[in-house]
Amino acid sequence: MFNKPHNYLDTRSGYNSEFEQFIGKFLQEHPEVVRNQHKGWNIFWDHKVDFDELEKMREDNVPVKGYDYF
Repeated sequence: MFNKPHNYLDTRSGYNSEFEQFIGKFLQEHPEVVRNQHKGWNIFWDHKVDFDELEKMREDNVPVKGYDYF
């Protein structure tokens, strides 16, 4: 997984706003925040897909009729 260096908020112009300075300092003092972000990303996005099970679900799906109340 791609890990950004701690100074990734530095811009090419060398200017950092007060917010960027605060966030940079906060992330350096609290590395668990970045680890939790990566953990959350892995939970929701980087999961393995069982294609056989996915195909079975598609085959077992029953189409829903539109305008059922007519």
